[in-house]
Amino acid sequence: MGREISSQEVLCEDTFQHRLRSETSLVMQWFREGAFNPASPAFSGLELEAWLIDVDGFPAERNLEFLERLNDPAMVPELAAFNFEFNSEPRALSCRCFSDFEDELNTHWKQARTTAQEIGLRPMMIGIPPTPREGHLSLDTITPSERYRLLNERLFQLRGGKPLCVDIEGRDQLSLIQDHLMTEAACTSLQVHLMTSEENAVRNYNAMQVASAAIVAASANSPFLYGRRLWEETRIPAFGSAVNLPGPRGVDGRHASRVTFGERYLRSSLMELFIENLDTYIPFLPMVSQSEREELVHLKLQNGTIWRWNRPIVHASPGEAPHLRIENRVMAAGPTVVDVVANTAFAIGLTLHLAQEDGLEKRLPFELARRNLYACAKRGLGASVVWLDGQVHDIQSLICNALADLAEQALIDAGISALDASHYMGIIRARARNGQTGAAWQRAHANCHGNDHQMMVQGYLDRQEEGQPVHRWTH
Repeated sequence: MGREISSQEVLCEDTFQHRLRSETSLVMQWFREGAFNPASPAFSGLELEAWLIDVDGFPAERNLEFLERLNDPAMVPELAAFNFEFNSEPRALSCRCFSDFEDELNTHWKQARTTAQEIGLRPMMIGIPPTPREGHLSLDTITPSERYRLLNERLFQLRGGKPLCVDIEGRDQLSLIQDHLMTEAACTSLQVHLMTSEENAVRNYNAMQVASAAIVAASANSPFLYGRRLWEETRIPAFGSAVNLPGPRGVDGRHASRVTFGERYLRSSLMELFIENLDTYIPFLPMVSQSEREELVHLKLQNGTIWRWNRPIVHASPGEAPHLRIENRVMAAGPTVVDVVANTAFAIGLTLHLAQEDGLEKRLPFELARRNLYACAKRGLGASVVWLDGQVHDIQSLICNALADLAEQALIDAGISALDASHYMGIIRARARNGQTGAAWQRAHANCHGNDHQMMVQGYLDRQEEGQPVHRWTH
């Protein structure tokens, strides 16, 4: 959910807009001058959100105690008091980078498990655990933070005090009226960053938009919310309901939602999205900083409170050329460390492949890319999609018989070792072959054992700790 608000920052919408416009103008100047890092080689990184679970399988509101005891700067608190987040070191896309990601994550995760066990808890990588009830997600369980308090306060201020409506239909129906944004805290994700050159940014961004449907289908891990069976990746509709603040209407009559897949492909530059941030969206957290213009504090704060499923990022460090990244946000956390790394590799590999496809945007109109994403979020590997040939395909077969192979070759072409590319895409291929994602395993467990969600959580955690990829899990 972004950085903490400092005591030196003040709330002032007019001044914030002025600073945002100035920083946006600076970024526009960087685009005109070609000032960005050429991203050769490109770098990648990941953020992994997780839960703390007690001995009964329920969320444990002890993240600050856990993190203080852990004392790991790579692990930070998240929105709810039972969430935390791991941030990897960025790595060049070369040779063994995905094996290195796995080693890094394993090291930190094992220490997190040890520390959690010392206080009677277990950490959990999952999109949405099946055990949280409405009482677990309230302002009483928010992490003490000025940023999080202001997010909730501003959301309802900008909604004119109107409550949020959560309405999701799957196998079951979930309809709730809420006076807080804490349903967002139920949606823990894997966020993958891909550094890009300015020259390739539009192709990479549009390609990641197209790839997102297959990425969601392969990584689905959120079939339950508040005990109801809903979508395979329920995070997608749940997050949209939790931060529902419609903006102005676009030319097609739709509102510009704060949680969005977007309205069209990019045409010529990532700058289009930063202009949209300025012109279309009112500031959510208009906190004014005394920072230097080049730090882009206000631009980043605005960008961080527009939750695109594929988010553009511009970053500048003193003494270095600014760089561009694309952050893919569609994947759930988990189920295991090796699954997380395989999902990361698939997301990057498929994006790199599609970025090389001639006429991508004409072959798959934007509205079909959007429909594909939501179809795969709802049905997972059971979804049907329209693909680049204009034909309807079963996404499970498409991944197993084509997309995993194409992603593997794209990784090798980018400099990843053939051994690494084969290993991680082999996991994706095997998962697609037998149809067992994290979401499918959870559904099958419920079919076998009934709705004993505490038993499901304990079984999931046992298998997660064993470390075998999810396609090998038994029920």
